[in-house]
Amino acid sequence: MPTDLHELVTPSRTAVLTMEMQRGITGDKAMMTELRDLMVEAGTIANIASIVWRARDAGARVVHCTAETRPDGAGRVDNCRLLAATAAGAALLNPGSDGAQLIPELGVDEADIVLPRLHGLTPFTSTSLDQILRNLGVTTVVATGNSVNVGILGLVISAVDLGYQVVVARDAVAGVPVDYVDAVMANTIGLLATVVSTADLLRAWPER
Repeated sequence: MPTDLHELVTPSRTAVLTMEMQRGITGDKAMMTELRDLMVEAGTIANIASIVWRARDAGARVVHCTAETRPDGAGRVDNCRLLAATAAGAALLNPGSDGAQLIPELGVDEADIVLPRLHGLTPFTSTSLDQILRNLGVTTVVATGNSVNVGILGLVISAVDLGYQVVVARDAVAGVPVDYVDAVMANTIGLLATVVSTADLLRAWPER
């Protein structure tokens, strides 16, 4: 694995992936307020915004991996406890709804790609994310967003399986409880990805 972060996140070959940074998940309309409040208090959202804006300026691609639910529920199946638990609030993520929109801190640049999924918990499975990244010449993905419990963990494992280098900005991801997240980062994600800080990434992408 490359040890030079500048080389690892060369903008022309790097994409920042934001995971479910939507108003109905992480923003003002969040279903799971504990996670949202933690991200606000810890500065996680501000760190993700810093990474996204600097990545755009440096020329790296930004891809927003979002979750949506059709009003008729087509394409979704509540086949696990987590999906079943969020089914009652699924209307918050109807396509075009306020809850499905990205949180305003991130903005949306014309070069950004917004890639919603109608089912599942992770962004690579049964979406066109892998092919889009390959078509763009991306070899490294930077994981940001929520949650380390499921979505970020699944993103990292899938990306490694597909042959990407993976960078995780430790202070730009979150989950609950905090001690569990610390254990996952130390014992799982730390074995699969290059774990850095937001400040490390910002230094690797100097302002133009």
